[in-house]
Amino acid sequence: MDDYQINAEFIEKPDSGAMLEITNLLKENDLTFETDIDETLLIRIGDSLAATGSISGNILKCIAVKKEYKNINLTGSIMTNLINREYQKGNTDFFLFTKPKNKGIFLQLGFSPVYEVKNSVVLMENNPLGLDNYLKELKKESRSKLDITGKAASIVVNCNPITNGHLYLIEKAADECDVLHLFVVSEDRSLFPMKVRYQLVKEATSHINNLVLHKGSNYIISNATFPSYFIKESKQIIDIHARLDLGLFSEIIAPALGITARFAGDEPLCPVTSNYNRLMKEILPKHGIDFHIIKRFETDGEPVSASRVRKCLLKRDFSSIKKIVPSATYNFLASSEGEKIIEKLKKAGK
Repeated sequence: MDDYQINAEFIEKPDSGAMLEITNLLKENDLTFETDIDETLLIRIGDSLAATGSISGNILKCIAVKKEYKNINLTGSIMTNLINREYQKGNTDFFLFTKPKNKGIFLQLGFSPVYEVKNSVVLMENNPLGLDNYLKELKKESRSKLDITGKAASIVVNCNPITNGHLYLIEKAADECDVLHLFVVSEDRSLFPMKVRYQLVKEATSHINNLVLHKGSNYIISNATFPSYFIKESKQIIDIHARLDLGLFSEIIAPALGITARFAGDEPLCPVTSNYNRLMKEILPKHGIDFHIIKRFETDGEPVSASRVRKCLLKRDFSSIKKIVPSATYNFLASSEGEKIIEKLKKAGK
């Protein structure tokens, strides 16, 4: 590699020329560029773009090397640069998703497999004890409930923000089991930041005595953060994401907590969530986990949803909002912090 003049730089928003170079290099490797990227690394040899890699939160993605340079370990250079960049930001734990055929490359670079969907995708992380530490944390949070004999169930929610619809689902599920594990998806790409979503859920559910609240971490994989840059067929994305997320949940997380049931609300509005429910019905029972769908809570003949709250918020229709959210959510939305959310909604044009 010493014989090559190599230059590496990070850019946040590639201009049209750089974007064309990046997309062409990714295309050469049967990959595509994703829109949620924070920074992109460009490694040039002379004037030619020889390699690239990107960062999205604490996920490393869109890693590719030009064919004529694949024999000089540029993948190692990409990973070193990306990892050092993450360290500079204070991130010490990071993840990547790749095709199973590439697993060996990243094993040599110090990454460990977390879970693999055969012939589709493998999730890897730099910390070989990361998953074990997460399971220990889940058990620590559940300590007061682990000795309870009976049915342990779970729900996974985003709550962007929590509504009376979410609360209805959680209360119904709690009535059907002895212990309910509630996971709040940790990705921070929702309108409401993770810290806010989690706190509002905590306040709204504080009266449910048999509930244990958990942060999803990177092991509850959100549709918003699941990368699809290496998947050719768009119709496969939902299926592969579900099989990765549900496999990791049902084979590793659920057994650690004794979970034997999972609840979800029916989904008349969102085709993606409806499809995910269908896949849960197919996959979970194969691992000894019963799947239950609870009819969506409605007011005025309309399902109560977070999107409905956001629409009302954009119109500043607080009287309608008050009817469909817990008091914790309403008080937040009516505060100065709620004003910031309204401004974000306006900028997003939603």
